[in-house]
Parts: sequence; C-alpha cells; structure tokens
Amino acid sequence: MAWFSACSIPAVPLFLQVLGRFNRARAAQLTLPHYLCQTPLFMPVGTQGTIKGLTKNQLEEIGCQIILGNTYHLALRPTSELIDELGGLHKFMNWPRALLTDSGGFQMVSLLHLADITEKGVTFQSPVDGKPMLLTPEESIQIQNRIGADIIMALDDVVRTTITGPRIEEAMYRTLRWIDRCIAAHKRPNEQNLFGIVQGGLDPVLRDICVRGLVERNLPGYAIGGLAGGEDKDSFWRVVAQCTAALPEDKPRYVMGVGYPLDIVVCSALGADMYDCVYPTRTARFGTALVPEGVLKLKHQAMANDIRPIDPMCECMLSRDLHSSIVEGRFPEFVCKFLQTMFPKGDVPEWVCNAMEVAGIDISSCCHEMKV
Repeated sequence: MAWFSACSIPAVPLFLQVLGRFNRARAAQLTLPHYLCQTPLFMPVGTQGTIKGLTKNQLEEIGCQIILGNTYHLALRPTSELIDELGGLHKFMNWPRALLTDSGGFQMVSLLHLADITEKGVTFQSPVDGKPMLLTPEESIQIQNRIGADIIMALDDVVRTTITGPRIEEAMYRTLRWIDRCIAAHKRPNEQNLFGIVQGGLDPVLRDICVRGLVERNLPGYAIGGLAGGEDKDSFWRVVAQCTAALPEDKPRYVMGVGYPLDIVVCSALGADMYDCVYPTRTARFGTALVPEGVLKLKHQAMANDIRPIDPMCECMLSRDLHSSIVEGRFPEFVCKFLQTMFPKGDVPEWVCNAMEVAGIDISSCCHEMKV
C-alpha cells in the first residue's frame, strides 16, 4: 500500500474515501490539510509538540500519520500565541504530516484540582499561581485555532464511565449545548476540522441522543468519548459498537483514549477508524515493548544478554497491518492470527468473542476455551 506525500493533497479540509470493507470493519483514505492518511490509524500523543525519544524522521519511517498535541499543555508552555506567531504547530515541530489537538478539558479534570463545571465552562486551579481559571468552549477553540492542527476537538463535559446517576445525563446534554458554542467560535473551518465528542456514559439511550444531536450538526468527524476510564470491557465494546453503527458512513470515527493493541483490533472490527493513547510511548519509556504476544519487559535480567530484535516479524505499526488486511480481503485471517499469537492457549476473553460475533468475524478456531 502506497503512502502519500503532503504535496499531492487536494485543497479540502477533510474527505474520507472507503477503500475496503469486511462487514463493519473498513479501511479508508482520510484526506487532511497536511496529509493523506490510511485508516484504521493510531495517533501517538506528543503532549508538548514532541514524541519523547523519537525524532521526526523516525516517526515518519515507522508510518506515523497523525500526532496528537495537548491543548492545555501547549497553551501553558510555550503558549498558543507564541506558536501562532511562529507559524503554527506544524512549523514549530517541523512536522509535515497531520496533527490533532484535544480540547484541554480532559486535563482540567484529570490532572488538576477541579473547582467546578458550569454552563460557562470548566473552572480549575492555575498550576502557576493556584488562582481559579475558566476554560470556555470559545476559548478552547480560539486556542486550537492559533495552534493550527488539522483536527481540533470540541470542549465536552468529561465524566468517567464509572460515575453513575444524573451527572451522566447532565454532562451529555451540556456537551450538546457546548458543541454549538464551539461551532460558532471556530474561525478556520476551511483549514481545521472540528470533531464533536459523543458522551452519555454506559447508557445506550443517552449515547443515542448524543449521537443524533451531533450528527444533526453535520460535523467533519466524530469521536466516541468517555471510555477507557475503568469500565468493564463488555460495556466498553458495546458502547463502541452502538456509536459506530449510528455515526455517518462518510465521516471518520475516533475512539478516544484507546491504545492497547487488542482494543484497537476489536474497535476496528466494529467500524472505528482512529485511536490515541499515551500508553504505547509511555510504556516504552519505562522499558516495556508491545509485541504480538503481549508485552516484553526489557529491563528483566533475562534480557540482559539477549541480542535478538524485539520483534523479528514487525517492520511497521499495527494500524498499517489492519489497513492492508481489510483492503486485501483478509481481515478475518488477520484477526485470527492476531488472537492466536496473543492467546496461544485459546483463552481469548469472552468480551472479545462477543464483540467479534457482532462484527461478523468467526474466531471459533481461536477460542478453545472462554475467559471472562
């Protein structure tokens, strides 16, 4: 499969062309302002405009197509104003391919002492002087407009899936109200693609309301948010399956916070296109590599004199294998081989078997015994 350069990209902000399918799974070409991407794809997280430990050339060599930048961290340092003055994040990083920035809302909730979430926005403590600060949907978009990524994310009301009760419904409806404020504040719609985020916890009714509300806005793309936060895997895949089935066929579908290889394969089988997570790069920095069999802990004494390659069979990212297997009509075989390698005893988790049944992929040859 050819990998395209930015110079051949037409002057449109986003276009998705499906190149191949197997039931719900799909492989597509995603046209963005800076790159023609092949999906399914994984986006490594470059929090402050860099993937720690890797150069730009190394990222290109391994097939990285989109890097995710964190709006909150970039706004603090070096500031979005300075990035804008220097020509945007692409020039600041010297990165010729695509970029995505998050809204900053997740960091407010997960990293800081959250003071309050109101209709105005997210009030939090400044990490500089401890004073209360307010991030509104409008300010989030203004910051992302200055940073200049190909894809920007709407500010949503972030609630972990482990929370129950009326707060989930409140957050979902607020997310829908905030998307309209984000759309109104977006000043670069011909250069940057604003994605909405589906919320609603583990409640299928709330998820359906949110999906329909976002689709009515006819956004360039859609993310499935609020997952990978501690919910059980059976609930996880069912939310992904519900949302991908209801989202438009001609728009990209992005499952936020997913980075485990098994989760990526399952979500791709269910029709998702894009993923991000700090897990692969953060885990690697602590000496653990992700291999087809699971994880390889390179700091163990057994590795001290082992001169073999980490993975002698792999020359590329998992996402490229996913894409080519769907385009070439061998996706079921790819999935079975992947599962057989990861679970050589046939103890494939029951949630994976259930998800693959919905995806229309027969993995009975891999599941000699069920594991919950």
